[in-house]
Amino acid sequence: MEPITLRTERLLLRPFEERDEAALAAACDDPDIQRFVPVPEPYTLKDAEEFVRGVSENGWREDTMYNFGVFTRGAPGDGADKGGDGGSDGGGPGGELVGSMGLVRLSLRTAERQAELGFWTARGHRRKGYTAEAARAVADWAFSALGVERLEWLAQVENTGSRAVAQRLGFVEEGIARARIVHRGTRRDARVAALLPSDLGHPQPTPYLPSPPRG
Repeated sequence: MEPITLRTERLLLRPFEERDEAALAAACDDPDIQRFVPVPEPYTLKDAEEFVRGVSENGWREDTMYNFGVFTRGAPGDGADKGGDGGSDGGGPGGELVGSMGLVRLSLRTAERQAELGFWTARGHRRKGYTAEAARAVADWAFSALGVERLEWLAQVENTGSRAVAQRLGFVEEGIARARIVHRGTRRDARVAALLPSDLGHPQPTPYLPSPPRG
């Protein structure tokens, strides 16, 4: 897929570029991120270069991962500071790095039509609603443009920050999967949740027959 840019009221979501590598390295070299996110520890500039120029670019080109850098809007010279309808277009460069948001484990060419939403937020930009705002834009795009019919979220049970974002977006928790995540050589339990197109007011292309409530 050709990389795209998404806008929200306060944010610009675009693929990472080489000029973002220093900011990316600084953000990811954070114990709070490394505790839950499978990034190198420590996280160096070389790691950022490999992600931006390899992993992220290849993900878009090969349709295996669609990753966005999340940036504030309204910086000098940012062409995205005019308007703001949540749509997608060429956009501007964006301001400060807020975090990263993306779709992984894509299954768009099968009947399942699923994807998983993953994200992290840089220190200094947490608890401002940025991550939920970006997540809503990516979820709307996934449902309307990609035809995703089930968007999953999972995180270690102890990751309360990620869970709060998922809950704010409307993900419905489905339980705890034992030993679901392998992190730093150890299997961890994970909360699993899902969001359907109808949860955000989008059509549900494939009819959904929910199980009857337990008596």
